[in-house]
Amino acid sequence: MPTKAGWCDLINRHLPPAEQMVARNRAITAAYAGWYLRQPWLFRWAGLAAFASAQVGIGIALAEQLLAPQRMIEQGAVQPANGTILAMLGDLVGQGVSLALIAPTLLHAAATGQLLADLLIIKQANDAIFSDTGWAHLAYIHGGLAELERCVASADHAILAAFRMLDEGARQLCEPDTFAQGWELVNQATIALLRHEQMTILPPYMAQLSDIGRLIATLGTWMDFTGNGPAGGPSFSNFFGLPAVLSGARSIANTTDRWTWIERDLLPAWFAQSAAYREGSPLDRRLRTLAGF
Repeated sequence: MPTKAGWCDLINRHLPPAEQMVARNRAITAAYAGWYLRQPWLFRWAGLAAFASAQVGIGIALAEQLLAPQRMIEQGAVQPANGTILAMLGDLVGQGVSLALIAPTLLHAAATGQLLADLLIIKQANDAIFSDTGWAHLAYIHGGLAELERCVASADHAILAAFRMLDEGARQLCEPDTFAQGWELVNQATIALLRHEQMTILPPYMAQLSDIGRLIATLGTWMDFTGNGPAGGPSFSNFFGLPAVLSGARSIANTTDRWTWIERDLLPAWFAQSAAYREGSPLDRRLRTLAGF
């Protein structure tokens, strides 16, 4: 039987390499969505994680565009240009480079290095959450709680405690007399996994963000559960108000602000959506799109 490292290796073999940032993010998002669709009454954390990962994917796509000119230079598609942006434009036109290739090159020149660094930090956080919790979902799906207990390390105590709660909730859901208690246990397990992610995994990454990185991350935190765009789900900016966000008074990078929004806005909305899940519903269609079904 695999060890934890074995489960991690197994799951990583199905992911694109780290340098294929957009493809890797989509694969992570698809895994989360697929786990939820497999057992929507149980894997509520994974369903929410799919939407969060999809939002992070917007920033990752921008990071890949900002990296494209450097990769073009490395591949010999263009020669590096020096000087001002206008000088760079002249150099690239002189090299016979098309406008389609010039545009991302100029974007790269105009953007600050810090912006790209912030987006790469957000990408690393997305990878770290999946690495921390993804293997546990796979082990539980294929071997149940006993397999997870066999593989878990002391450092993963929070994950094991959450899955024990999840497993007990699943058992109680099977009995009419304890269905309500089981439903609440699954919700509590979801909260436990989310709290571990938010309080343990994310803070070191959030602490590295610049002011502009914090603002970008904050403005990007809306959840499109139904395919209606920003109006389709909870939003940090709507919850605290745009003036507070733009002034920096409230930020998703602040752990207290982040958990307040999650607890009071995001989780109630997600639990309501998850409770109403049905095949063919807007939520089901959104998740199937994210899963690539």
